[in-house]
Amino acid sequence: MSDKLQERVLVVPTAVFHAAGLFQGFTDQVEKYLSRLLDPAVLSYRPRAEVETDPSFKQIVPYVVLKCRDRVFHYTRGKAGGETRLRALRSIGVGGHIGEQDRNLFEAPYRSGMLREVDEEVHLETTYREQCLGLINDDSTPVGQVHLGVVHVFELAEPKVTRREQALTRAGFAPLAELRQQREEFETWSQFVLDVLPSD
Repeated sequence: MSDKLQERVLVVPTAVFHAAGLFQGFTDQVEKYLSRLLDPAVLSYRPRAEVETDPSFKQIVPYVVLKCRDRVFHYTRGKAGGETRLRALRSIGVGGHIGEQDRNLFEAPYRSGMLREVDEEVHLETTYREQCLGLINDDSTPVGQVHLGVVHVFELAEPKVTRREQALTRAGFAPLAELRQQREEFETWSQFVLDVLPSD
């Protein structure tokens, strides 16, 4: 078993998500969902090896889009990637699971984990403005059934991003319109975001 599967990750019972309002695809109703899904009373940390195949829990995953005016950072998931079910697919989101190590005295575990994941995957060499765009749910795939994405957009002052994570291959920036034309090459979460991402 890999170290990744041994870690304990942040989850919410799928029943809590359904009670807040089940949706398929993308929703921009950030306040409605995050106030319920990130309530400490319903959150727990569970072994990733168990919850990867248990649809009674949703792993909460920040999905960060790096954008500079009309250009969007994109990459292909290489063989070294942690999620084998997504390898060889293109993506516009960086981020990953929130782990027990993300609990600290100063920030909520979710936010700490989001910033840690971004820093592990890429090096941002510019300033940015941050916006929470919405949430993604895709129950049409085995991966999607056990994950819930929270979409953040980092609007970069300059398109200066270099990859740290070796699994991010063929990385770079491209116009949003061009990526939309290549929509079918992307993982479903990226497809949902490409459809709603505002163009400048």
